[in-house]
Amino acid sequence: MNIAIIGSGVGGLSSAIRLVKKGHTVSIFERNSTYGGKLGSLKLGRFSFDTGPSLLTMPHLIDELFTLHDENPRNYFSYIKKDIHCKYFWDDGTTFTAFSDKNKYVEEAHRKFLVEKEPLLKYFSKSKKKYDLINQLFLYRPINKLSTFINLDTLKALINIKLFQLFSSLNKVNNRELSNDYMVQVLNRYATYNGSSPYLTSGIMTIIQHLENHFGTHVCEGGMRQISKSLHDLCHKIGVKFDFNKSVDKIVVEDKKAKGLMVDNKFLEFDRVISNVDINLTYKELLNDKNYLPNKENMSSSALIFFWGINKEFKKLDLHNILFSNNYKEEFKKIFEENNLTDDPTIYINITSKDIKKVSPKGCENWFVMINSPKDNGQDWDKLKNNLRKNIIRKINKNFNVNIENHIVEEKVFTPKEISINTNSYLGSLYGESSNSIFSPLKRHQNFSRKIKNLYFCGGTVHPGGGIPLCIMSSKIVSDLIEKSY
Repeated sequence: MNIAIIGSGVGGLSSAIRLVKKGHTVSIFERNSTYGGKLGSLKLGRFSFDTGPSLLTMPHLIDELFTLHDENPRNYFSYIKKDIHCKYFWDDGTTFTAFSDKNKYVEEAHRKFLVEKEPLLKYFSKSKKKYDLINQLFLYRPINKLSTFINLDTLKALINIKLFQLFSSLNKVNNRELSNDYMVQVLNRYATYNGSSPYLTSGIMTIIQHLENHFGTHVCEGGMRQISKSLHDLCHKIGVKFDFNKSVDKIVVEDKKAKGLMVDNKFLEFDRVISNVDINLTYKELLNDKNYLPNKENMSSSALIFFWGINKEFKKLDLHNILFSNNYKEEFKKIFEENNLTDDPTIYINITSKDIKKVSPKGCENWFVMINSPKDNGQDWDKLKNNLRKNIIRKINKNFNVNIENHIVEEKVFTPKEISINTNSYLGSLYGESSNSIFSPLKRHQNFSRKIKNLYFCGGTVHPGGGIPLCIMSSKIVSDLIEKSY
């Protein structure tokens, strides 16, 4: 079959790789001049930055795409496992190093927070059981298809339904099982991995920390951009056709079937169409569906990102670092209820120069400083970012006894509005809809259209969710659905 994919994000590239393996001809249409979607890069003077996802976990899913075509992934990209997942800092001087080694992690939690080892090990074990039970059931199969649920995996999940802690929030689960404010805040943070609030999302989301603590965090040689580059290079080698700087005008539908695309006022016929574009924009712009109503109120968080070239090295910091807010609950209330920012934000600092050479001058560091924020709801982002910058600098100075503003030699800022424009993300939301209810995973848009035959969806705004691993999983779901469609 001749298949069109709109968008060259990780989901689109991965889908192309799988479909070519199944014998199909694939063309990818990309409105930008390059591939990668959110996995972009930025150059400021002698500093280089990744502009999108900064966490690499479950890299074996990327490797699998290469081995499908009998290619050695290491000929395209390499990565190393980190000994430290993240370093955490609080304004009262408390610090915590999350080690990749489980025993060292637990020992550190016991030493720093007086957390008993047995409850923490039990917490990790329960999270693993949750993941193992739903992994094949939900993450690799299409949602809203009866066949997904009529199997032994469903029976096992139903038998263990209490284990999932569906009707308690992540925060309540963490408090009940660990009852230590510092440890709870560390584990609450994982709700942000899909743009949600730990005070609203379900306790089943303890599985998010499992993906990091079990599979590990990694650093990719060349930065995260190397992932999309390697997938593009593989696509090119196996014959995927790329059309860059090509904005698709619309998906052509006749008799409730996707027939192809209109590109530059020209009709191009295809047997199947896959949209790797934000699902809301797919309906709004590519299908011109006036009856489709996005769930604006349940959109995930966005971000303000400060790219700073720093002319100093900080030995206390690692690749991933967190400076926590003193009132975490208030921070999420501001984001999801008031569409605003707190004056005491949690700060994420990613520094790839800790592990990758040539991304900053000698003796310097490239800081990717990210603050979780509300979606773009028409706020005055210039005013908000200027106020936020002052609060970030004040918090960094307090934690590290430094005048960080004196060391910023390069700077660029992305607001939610700019993220929306740069990545074609609806309202700047990073993950489509949030998971701020127990039913959110079931409500997430499926990977196929029930109304339009031969139309499919992949990427971070549809099932199973956002982030590199889940985008790759969506590509498997889509390729399997297409294989069964004829």
